[in-house]
Amino acid sequence: MEETSSSSFWASDGAPRLSREERAAWRTGPGSLAGEYMLQTVIGVGGHGAVYQAEHRILGQRVALKVLHSHLNDKEEMLHRFVREAQLINRIRHPNIVDIYDFGVLPDGSPYYVMELLPSRTLSDLLVQRGRLSPERALEFMKPICAALEAAHRAGVVHRDLKASNVAIVSEAQSPVVKLLDFGIAKILHPEPGEPGLTTDGERLGTPHAMSPEQIRGGLIGPATDIYSLGILLYRMLTGEHPFHSPNPLEVEQMHLEAPPPRASARAPVSPAVDAVVLRCLEKQADRRFPSVSAVLAALQEAVAPPTSEQAASESRSARAFVIHAEGVLAPGDEDDAAYTTVSEMLDALEQELRDAGFILAEQTGMALLGVRLLDDPPPLKPSLLLEVARELHQHAQQRVANSRVSVHLCAHMGQVEARQSPDGLEVTGGPLADTTGWLVRDASGFAITPDAQRACDC
Repeated sequence: MEETSSSSFWASDGAPRLSREERAAWRTGPGSLAGEYMLQTVIGVGGHGAVYQAEHRILGQRVALKVLHSHLNDKEEMLHRFVREAQLINRIRHPNIVDIYDFGVLPDGSPYYVMELLPSRTLSDLLVQRGRLSPERALEFMKPICAALEAAHRAGVVHRDLKASNVAIVSEAQSPVVKLLDFGIAKILHPEPGEPGLTTDGERLGTPHAMSPEQIRGGLIGPATDIYSLGILLYRMLTGEHPFHSPNPLEVEQMHLEAPPPRASARAPVSPAVDAVVLRCLEKQADRRFPSVSAVLAALQEAVAPPTSEQAASESRSARAFVIHAEGVLAPGDEDDAAYTTVSEMLDALEQELRDAGFILAEQTGMALLGVRLLDDPPPLKPSLLLEVARELHQHAQQRVANSRVSVHLCAHMGQVEARQSPDGLEVTGGPLADTTGWLVRDASGFAITPDAQRACDC
């Protein structure tokens, strides 16, 4: 894309393209034209602009079209930053970064650029709905995210606002396809002579929960800044929450500056090796973090690598187990933050009760969990007693959601699992019980017992 100056937003004689009255009367919105593109619906609104779904009026190509808010047209800095964002994205050109097709100016002087239309689902949406990811699944998402960041850094660009809501999910396949979005506050590391960066030293830009200490202090920005935010993102994928949180953004920023970063293993079944990767990303001093994004990914791959066949054979065993699967179900039309919070709080309490009863957590998402109790673990318990535990846990869970439209479905089952002793304790590694699709049943009462569990309890 050729360099565009703010002077192109005006007619050749220096006057605005429209008079002040005409500019005030002009309305950008669905049904209006931006060049050859007909604006259809608003798919996103931010402090600086709006994003529309649009369609080329001749070719029928559907795109996303970002327009700077008209009230910012007279602000030279905002005009310049908007243009440079499009230029930067076009400069990097990577399959995991949103693609820019065209650039133009509306009659009222508002600049816009045309980009590929992506699904509206983001990594943030995924984490809100499913909760934390396993280290293996988090690694699969980290691969394309790291590839995009590495390409940006090679092009001399620091994103500076890496967070889950700026990662669009195109596909949730085994190898996910994602696109990194929003370079609006990016920084150019080595601008060409006479080419200003998007920001100047000392500016304090970013999102509080994902900002590095140097961003908060207005210090030197570099690739290590994105590596810190990458550690925040990895922690959230592994635990379902940010490492530092408070209702007061200033308190969050103070934590980034002074508080020791928490270990992900305190909130999720994460190995010490994975803990170490996250903690190094979250070092307060930039020079103590990983030297590059590729180094982060290599360390995470090594930390998540499965054990060798010899290790697995020596550590794994097959065992008879009693399993409890519990899930929160939302009433139709109640898919809001309050409902998801109710489910999360119910599952957190249920998880603790399961652990107190000797169960290990084999799986947890934002809406469900799977607890496993090996029958040969001390103290030995009869299946019939464990079934009573399951009934009691279901009653407790129902009481916790009694004042909401959330319901709890719990299913008890018996069967074989593969388990191994790890440095973090006993882990379920597989077996028929680990695949819930093969046995999970639901009952209208909210409590179900599989035939295998019923037979074991009747013996």
